Amino acid sequence: MAKKVTEAELTILHLLAERPRHGYEIEEVIEARGMREWTAIGFSSIYYLLNKLEKGGGAKRPALAASRLEQGAGGPARKVYQITPAGMAALREGALAALADAEGGNETLLLGLANLAVLGKEEVMAALRVQRQGLIERRERVAGRAAEQGPMPDFVEVLFDYSQRMMAARLAWLESFMDRIESGRFEWPFTRELFDGE
Repeated sequence: MAKKVTEAELTILHLLAERPRHGYEIEEVIEARGMREWTAIGFSSIYYLLNKLEKGGGAKRPALAASRLEQGAGGPARKVYQITPAGMAALREGALAALADAEGGNETLLLGLANLAVLGKEEVMAALRVQRQGLIERRERVAGRAAEQGPMPDFVEVLFDYSQRMMAARLAWLESFMDRIESGRFEWPFTRELFDGE
């Protein structure tokens, strides 16, 4: 089984799937799209991640990106990276896992949503159904734990209240989004033609 990629690696793969890019361009896109609000990739880690994706890790982890030198306009040559077929497969697998993850935080969900354009409608819906079921089970688990507590101090009660309200809000959003997809009010595929791997 191939080694899974990290959320930071998925973010870089997502940007390479759109088109080949050099490291500084990746930094510019991350900044321009406000991705720093939901991803923990610092400027200094972009090149580390690109090198890691290009190097791979043997049979368990093939190279997920490849590079070539490209002459800059009036400047020095720079390394431009592109996603490999193995990278596209890893991106799709990671994006579906993020969409199905009921335990992950907002960052995980946003990473999955950022990659909708490389996924098909039915596989996205299947992943979202898994997440919905996981959230329902998690909400029931938390409600059960709260009920077992009996009377509790206010500071404990607010912890349970916060958790339950956040799960209820995420479930409500998820139901709304799934309904939007199923009813055809969500244009699909919307940017698929931008991706080299498709």
